[in-house]
Amino acid sequence: MDDLFAPPAYAWQRLSPRYVSLRRLTTLIFAPVLLSIPALIAGLALDLWWLAAIFWGLAAVIVVVRWVLIGRTYRAWGYVERDDDLYITSGVLFRSLVAVPYGRMQLVEVASGPLERSFRLATVTLKTASAETDASIPGLDPEEAARLRDRLTELGEAQASGL
Repeated sequence: MDDLFAPPAYAWQRLSPRYVSLRRLTTLIFAPVLLSIPALIAGLALDLWWLAAIFWGLAAVIVVVRWVLIGRTYRAWGYVERDDDLYITSGVLFRSLVAVPYGRMQLVEVASGPLERSFRLATVTLKTASAETDASIPGLDPEEAARLRDRLTELGEAQASGL
């Protein structure tokens, strides 16, 4: 089954290790903050502190589970630049392999939000003629994202001109 997700004779390029830190930081922030709102309402407004404790316990469980899964998810991401297409793989439980032919690419986009910029990360998104095959690669170093954008654009133009 693993042969489905590994192109022969190619080594996967991986995401930046800083991607793990970014994902773990967002996990530490968002789950506890979002579940603290109903916990405080239950505790302060309704005087149900046992319910508030359940909400905070749930937040702790979510943080621990996501903390572990982030490392596995990070190791599952990869991409390979081949002669005629780009392979992108991701997923732990539901694995995915997307092959994007260079000639079908219509747009290569690089994006970086405020948190990504603070971790020096960027996301490359590929838009193709078919909406189902749009793909993105998060957690790239800005230099690698720019190199990949330029290379994919160049290869896309070269492949499309042959049509």
